[in-house]
Amino acid sequence: MLRRNKVTFLLLFILPVVFIQCRKKALDDYYGRPPGLEQPIYQVLEAKGNFKHFLAAVDKAGYKQTLAAAGYWTLFAPHDSAFQAYFTASSITGIDALDSATCRKIVTYCLVYYAYKQERLPDYQSNAGWVENSAFKRRTAYYTGVYNDVNTSGAPIKAIASNRNNNGTFYYVDADNNNKYIPYFTPDYMSGKTLTAYDYNYFYPNTTYTGLNVADARIVESDIPAENGIIHVINKVITALPSIDQYIASDSRYSEFKKILDKFLVQYVYNATVSENYKNIHGTPADIFTKVYNSSLAFSPNNENFLKLQDNDGQSDGYTMFVPENAALTNYVNTVLLEHYPSLEALPVNIIYDFINAHMWRTTAWPSKFSSTFNSVGEEARFNAATDIVDKKVLSNGLFYGTNKVQEANVFSSVYGKAYLDPAYTIMTSLLNLDLKFQISNVNQQYTLFLISNAAFNAAGYFADPTVSNNVNEQWRYIPPGGGAQLTGSSALVRLQRILNNHVIPGRNITDLNAPGVAMSYSGEFVKYSSNTVAAAGNIDAGNVASVVDTKAAKNGTVYYLNRILEFSEKTIGKHIEALGTPVTSPFYNFWQYLRQSPIYNTTTGEIMQIASGTFYTFFIPNNAAIVAAVNAGLLPGTGTAPNMVPTFNPTSAADREKVSNFIYYHILNKRNIGTDGQESGTFETIFKFPNGDPSTLFVNNSTPNNIVVNDMVSRSANVIVANSNNLSNRCMIHLINNYMKSN
Repeated sequence: MLRRNKVTFLLLFILPVVFIQCRKKALDDYYGRPPGLEQPIYQVLEAKGNFKHFLAAVDKAGYKQTLAAAGYWTLFAPHDSAFQAYFTASSITGIDALDSATCRKIVTYCLVYYAYKQERLPDYQSNAGWVENSAFKRRTAYYTGVYNDVNTSGAPIKAIASNRNNNGTFYYVDADNNNKYIPYFTPDYMSGKTLTAYDYNYFYPNTTYTGLNVADARIVESDIPAENGIIHVINKVITALPSIDQYIASDSRYSEFKKILDKFLVQYVYNATVSENYKNIHGTPADIFTKVYNSSLAFSPNNENFLKLQDNDGQSDGYTMFVPENAALTNYVNTVLLEHYPSLEALPVNIIYDFINAHMWRTTAWPSKFSSTFNSVGEEARFNAATDIVDKKVLSNGLFYGTNKVQEANVFSSVYGKAYLDPAYTIMTSLLNLDLKFQISNVNQQYTLFLISNAAFNAAGYFADPTVSNNVNEQWRYIPPGGGAQLTGSSALVRLQRILNNHVIPGRNITDLNAPGVAMSYSGEFVKYSSNTVAAAGNIDAGNVASVVDTKAAKNGTVYYLNRILEFSEKTIGKHIEALGTPVTSPFYNFWQYLRQSPIYNTTTGEIMQIASGTFYTFFIPNNAAIVAAVNAGLLPGTGTAPNMVPTFNPTSAADREKVSNFIYYHILNKRNIGTDGQESGTFETIFKFPNGDPSTLFVNNSTPNNIVVNDMVSRSANVIVANSNNLSNRCMIHLINNYMKSN
C-alpha cells in the first residue's frame, strides 16, 4: 500500500513537469528564433571582425542595446580602416581619446530610421507612396537638443533650435527632436535631377564620385542584412553635420552676416515644456529658450525639418543659403543699403528682410543649376560657381555657399531701389508698393522712372496722413494748393495712383531727355520731354514743367529725379482742341470750326458725343489745307464749285450736319492713345461706324519715332506733322496730319 502511494505521488510529480516541458518546446518552436534568421546589427558587425572601433564607439555612445536588439534601422557603418584614417586626421591615438558625446555624433548620425536597401535610397517616401529617384537624404537618430548659447543681449543661456519655420505664431513642436539628415548621392537620383559628378565633386573635390556616396564617404559594401535592419559599409567616418545656423555661427568669415541675423531677425522665447523636461532629466532646474527666426524670413536656418508639408519632405529637398563674407557684405551695406541712411538701425526693417531673403532658397540650389533655381523672392542665384563661391558645404538641413559678393536683389538694383533705399522718397515707395513694386523691380524688363520726393508731393498738396484711416493703404490727404475741398482716404489715393502711373514708363530705358520726345506711361497716358524737362497734360494746362535735378542708372533702366510732379489734366479733350484751334492762324482752325458748330459738341463743357470720359483716344486732325481738300471732295459741306469750294462750318441741313459728324468720328481712334514714340503700329478702329454697324478702321504705321503715317480704308495716306503734334489731353493725344481720311 505504501509503495503504491509512492508510485502514485511520483507520477503526479513527473507528469506536470513533462507537460510543462512539452508545452515550452511547442512555444519555443512557434515563437523562437527561426532558423537562418540574421543576427542583429551589433552582432553582425562583431562577426565580420573589422568594425572593432565602430563597435567601441557604439558602446561609448550607449547604443549597444539599440543595435543588438529589435528595431528597424539603416546603418552606414565605417570599417576599422576608416577609423584609422579618422584617428590620423584628428591627431588622436584611438577610440579611447573620444568622449561619449563625440561617439554619439558618429554613431547616431550614421543611424537612419527604417531599413533601406540600396535600391530604395533614391526614392522619396511621400504621403501618397514612393516617388522614385527623388531623394538624397534620410533622417538620422542624431539631434542637437539643448545647447549653450547667448541671447540678443549677450548673456549666456541654454537654448534649443526651433523645429518648424516660423509662420508668426507656430515655430516649435514639443514631440519633435529636430533630428538631422544625412546626405547621400545615388545614380538614380542624380540622373533624375539631371545632375552629374560635377555637382558632387563641387562639394567633395577629394572624393571620387562612384554613385554610391554618403557625404564624402563611399559605400564599399551594401545591403548587408540584419535582424533589425540593413547595413551599408562606408570607407570614412562621418560626424554629425551642422545646420546652416550652426555653420554660420562657427565661421568668423560670416560674423557680420550673423550680426544682422542676431540683431534684427532672432529672438529667444522661453520654452516651458523643454525647461520642465530638462529639470526631470538632469535633476536641476534651467530656463530653456527656443531660438526663433523672424516669420518674415523664407525659412528658419536652424530648422532641420525642411517645410514639413509632408512628414518626410526633408528626404527630397532642403534649404540653400548664400552668405557673403564680411568684406563683401560690409561694402554692399555701406555703399548701397546705407547710401541715404546713417546705420542699419535706421533702415526700415523691410529692407533688412528683403536683403536676407535674397540670400535664401527654399529648395536645393545645385551648383550646375544656379541660373534656373529661384530664391524666396523668385530670383535666380546670381553667382558664378567658379569665381564667386569661396566656401561650399552640404549641411544637415541644406546647402551652404560662402560668397565674395552679395546676391544683388531686384528691389535694390532696379529702378525701384532708388526710391526704396531713400527716406526722402517714402511717399513714392508706398504708392509703388500698392501695385507696381514687382513690375518695376523686374530687372529683365526695361523702365524709365521719374522720381518725386516727399517734398514735391507735399508742394502739390499730397500728404501721407495716418490719422485719415485705419487702412494703411488709404492714409492719404489731398489739399488743393489753389483752394477747394480736401480729399482723404481712397478719394485722395485715386488721384495719387493716376499721378504715380504717369511717372513710370514701361518697356523703355530713356537715357537722354535733351532731344524732344514722348513716352507712354504705365497709365496709358503720354508725357513729353525736352531739354531735361518733362511734362504731362496737367503740367501743360498749368503752364509749368518738371525739371530734372539728378539722374541715376539702375540695372533695368534710368531714374530721373524731378522737382515737381507730373500732373494729369482735368480738362475735356474738346477744350484742348478749342485752345489749339481758336487762333485764326492755327493749322487746327478749320477742324475746330467744324467741331464747335457740330451737333456732337457741347460748347459749355467741351464734351464730344461718343467720347467717354476716362477712355483713351487719338485724334488725327487734318490741317487747314486738308480740310479744304475734303470740302472739295464732298466729304464736308461747303459753298462754291470744286476745286475752289470754301468750308461751310455751320451747315443747316441734317445731311450736311451728319456728314460733319461722320468726318470727325473717322479721324478719332477708339480706345487707343498713340504718340510719335515708334512703339505701337497696327489697324485700329475709329469712332465712326457704317450704317450696318460695322466699325471703320485706320492703319497706323508708327514703327519709327517721329514718323507716323496713317492710311485709310481706300489706301489714302497722311503724315503726322510732328512739329504740331503730340498735344497732350485727358488720356488722349492730338496730332495734326497733312491729309484727310476717307472711310469709303
